[in-house]
Order: sequence, then C-alpha cells, then structure tokens
Amino acid sequence: MSERSEKSERSEKSARPEKSTGSEKSAKPGQSEGTERPGQSGRAGRLGVLKTYKLYVGGKFPRSESGRVYEVTDAQDRWLANAPLASRKDARDAVVAARKAFGGWSGATAYNRGQILYRIAEMLEGRREQFAAEVASAEGISRNKALAQTDAAIDRWVWYAGWSDKVAQVAGGANPVAGPFFNLSTPEPTGVVALLAPRGAAASLLGLVSVLAPAIVTGNTAVLVASSQAPLPALSLAEVLATSDLPGGVVNILSGDTAELARPLAAHQDVNALDLAGAAGDAELARELEVAAADNLKRVLRPGPGPAAASAPADWTADPGTRRLLAFLETKTVWHPIGA
Repeated sequence: MSERSEKSERSEKSARPEKSTGSEKSAKPGQSEGTERPGQSGRAGRLGVLKTYKLYVGGKFPRSESGRVYEVTDAQDRWLANAPLASRKDARDAVVAARKAFGGWSGATAYNRGQILYRIAEMLEGRREQFAAEVASAEGISRNKALAQTDAAIDRWVWYAGWSDKVAQVAGGANPVAGPFFNLSTPEPTGVVALLAPRGAAASLLGLVSVLAPAIVTGNTAVLVASSQAPLPALSLAEVLATSDLPGGVVNILSGDTAELARPLAAHQDVNALDLAGAAGDAELARELEVAAADNLKRVLRPGPGPAAASAPADWTADPGTRRLLAFLETKTVWHPIGA
C-alpha cells in the first residue's frame, strides 16, 4: 500500500465519531439529564393532553355561563381536574332543554327506549377502563374494586333497560268495577325530574346510574346535579350519552355546588319531581328543598325509606328493587263501556 493511501485511511478513521454505548443520553434543551417533564405519561418528550370537562345541556357541551370552575381532587387530596361550577342560569337552561325533549322521549315506544338504554350500556362497556380509573381516584379504592363497581354499574344499567317494556304490566292493569265498564290503569311519566346524584361509598358511578337510569327509562327527562366531591364519572357519562342514540335534552348534567343548584331546581315551576339522593346526610337541606318543592306539588323522593332517611347512607350495592322505577310515574285510568 502506498504511503499516501495509508495517511488518507488514518485521517478517515480519526474523523469518524465514536459510537454511543447506550448509557449516555443527551439532554434536550431546557431539560436536565435524568428528569421527566410533567404530563409525559411515560413517553419521553411528550406532554399529555389534559381533559377539559364541561356541562352537558341539550345534547351540547357548554361551559358554565359564569365561567367558573373548581378543583376536583382524589381521595388523597391530589388534583385531578377542573370541573365547571354551574350557576342558577345553567340550571334554568337545563330545565328548558329537558322540557323540550320530554314530548319526543315520553312519546317513544317502550321498546325503543329500552334499545337506546342498552346502547348506552354497550358504550359504557367499551370505556370500562376509563370509568374504573375515575372511580378509583374518586373513592380511593383499588383498581380491582373500581372495576367491580364499574361492572356493577353497567349491569344495573342493563337491568333497568330491560324494565322499559315491562313496567306497565307491574304498575298498571285492569281494575274490577261494579258496572258494565272496562277500567284500565296505565303508568305515564311525570315529566322533568331533578336528580341530586348521591355521595359516599360506591356512589360515584354505581349510585349515579341507580338514580339516573330508572328516571329516564320510564319516559321522564332529567336534570342531574353531579356529586360535587366526585363529578368526573358523571361528566364522562355525558360523553357516552352524547354519542349514543339518546336524544339531546333527555339527560342534562350539571356540576358544582349541590345546594346552590338544588335550590332553584326545587323551586322551578317547570320541574315536576325531585330526587333527594344527594341530600342524604344533610337533613336541613333536604327539608328546605321539600318545602320549596311543595309550591307546585312536585313529587319528592327522599334519600331512603324510614324516618332516618336523611341521615342514613344508602347501600348502592344492594338489590335496587322497583322503588325508584315507580317513583316518578303517574297513573292514568280509563273507563270504557263494555260492548261500545
């Protein structure tokens, strides 16, 4: 080999950079070695997209008209998200949307309502992991327990969906009368129902479903006030409802201070019924709401049976029975002459 070629080969080798051993990583500008930026979710260099939770009114996702939000924390008081702090104006808008949707929803066949509720259960099943994570954060329980509660909530939704075309046979029927008449009683939905979502153990999703599903399966429309302590499962449920076949306005979901929203709903002249599940443990608030509801003779469902209902926490894992299913039904009785 010539002397010139040997020199050129040596110069090429000295110019090549040494290969990294893999143990050294270069730091990005503004980031020191060995640190991870918040929100990366385990993927280097990527910021996670934080979710913006909104109200659900009339099939749309508006922010609160007041522009207010409040911090939602987990069982260890760690920040989870900012939830909209709904106002009395938002509550009135939700009632308007619910009343507008009542005619179409109550006029739909029971079979069709059951189909739509079953579709919602299908979509809940598809987002099972997300709801379990929100339940675990809200209630401070393990992932396995949260998955069990989520499964129970989905199963209960399916159970109520199955009642859609059967409740008329339980709540109605032919009545014996002394005369040449047919006397028939049939259940009809009450109208717009204001629901206060429950608080406490197994309430963030299972309790929520146990309050909402029986109200709408019979043809009512609902304004739901989410639990102020754990509103995220309710606000995520709104996304499921919006992408199912449920008509806009049938369910309207507000988050914020329960007492602040419950008072205008209890006094609203276009609300026909009130469920006080979320007032359990606050006897003074429950009594105040009952007094306001009496102004237009609303149906009021107390947190539980018995004189200690306002202070006793509900067991949402127990068999629900038909109490809530029949609570917001009116009975229409028809007399018809025999042979006419």
